[in-house]
Amino acid sequence: MANKSKYTLQEVTSPQLAREFLNLPKRIYKGNRNWVCPLDEDIEKVFDPARNPLFGDGEAIRWLVRNRKNEVVGRIAAFYNREQAAIEEQPTGGCGFFEAINDQEVADLLFDAARMWLASRGMEAMDGPINFGPRDTWWGLLVEGYEFQPLYANPYNPPYYKELFEHYGFRNYFNQNTYIWRVNDSEANRQIFARTERLMATPGYRFENIDMRNLEEAAENFRIIYNKAWALFSGVKPMDKAQAQQLMQSMKSIIDPDIIIFAYFNDEPIGFFITVPDLNRLIGKFNGKFGWWQKLRLMWDLKVRRSCDRIFGIIFGITPEFHGKGVESGIMTKFWHFLEESQSRYKTMELAWIGDFNPVMNRMIQTYVCASLHKVHTTYRYLFDREKEFHRCPRLGVKRRE
Repeated sequence: MANKSKYTLQEVTSPQLAREFLNLPKRIYKGNRNWVCPLDEDIEKVFDPARNPLFGDGEAIRWLVRNRKNEVVGRIAAFYNREQAAIEEQPTGGCGFFEAINDQEVADLLFDAARMWLASRGMEAMDGPINFGPRDTWWGLLVEGYEFQPLYANPYNPPYYKELFEHYGFRNYFNQNTYIWRVNDSEANRQIFARTERLMATPGYRFENIDMRNLEEAAENFRIIYNKAWALFSGVKPMDKAQAQQLMQSMKSIIDPDIIIFAYFNDEPIGFFITVPDLNRLIGKFNGKFGWWQKLRLMWDLKVRRSCDRIFGIIFGITPEFHGKGVESGIMTKFWHFLEESQSRYKTMELAWIGDFNPVMNRMIQTYVCASLHKVHTTYRYLFDREKEFHRCPRLGVKRRE
């Protein structure tokens, strides 16, 4: 252990300490009706080299902070993957899973530990709070929307975390916007119907829900579109067939085919809109546990009672050669008609992780979907060289500064 003032830093090196790492948020958010306790296994698999491929060329470490009464009052993780670090302006690692009482001294002790550990591994900056894994989970600090329940595997935190990060010296690298579409109160822009009519005047276009009888083909169609639409973006790697099949199988138990739409032209896949029922509506009562009883209860609530009333928009993609033709309007028209017809089932749809570096996507969601801004998460960056000029994340289509 290393001492600093009235607090003590301790590395997580045992199952007992890992349990304390998991339990801290339950104390911090006690009485907060909006917080949903994450599933323990969703957090633990991030730090399991057998289940997280980023350990193949990287490392992760966790710490706790204790007060003089030996109570845990803070936690943080630090991690890096060499391949991901190398694509940034400078080698950049990450810190995440930060939780702490409202005390800058505790936060500084945690941030210092992460910074020094990453620097010793050759990193020159750290982003946070982020995930040692995909961007669509545990990524960013909530800075707007504290009064709303988070989506599944999306961060939630008290307002004072923003001050703790910014007082330490973290700066806003980019914002991730979450939009909401309310079935009873929102309207679709009438332009999407006109654009869809114009699109459908050209033979060959069709829009279909996912076929649960042929998930293997659906996975391959997803992979084709994903690799054309997303894999050219910074930090996004192409998906191979095995990954696509594994992803589809992992989602199989929660898929509602009515809310997953694929677009085709001459039977070739050209676009998708992947949404799922939001599990945070159902898992809060599990208190982090996910054994056989919790799994059965989840399936009962999801498939039999159909008690989930919120949709989580995971990813939207159109292949580049079909941009600007109205394919996104065709997808949204089909989706909008379904939502209108299922008012007793789903009440809201949230579209998360729309980066402010992607103004085209933000405009499309605001203009065509007519969804309204609901929450904002910030990904911060801390440059170890405090004299170096800070650059925000470049907009899509704009080259980085030299």
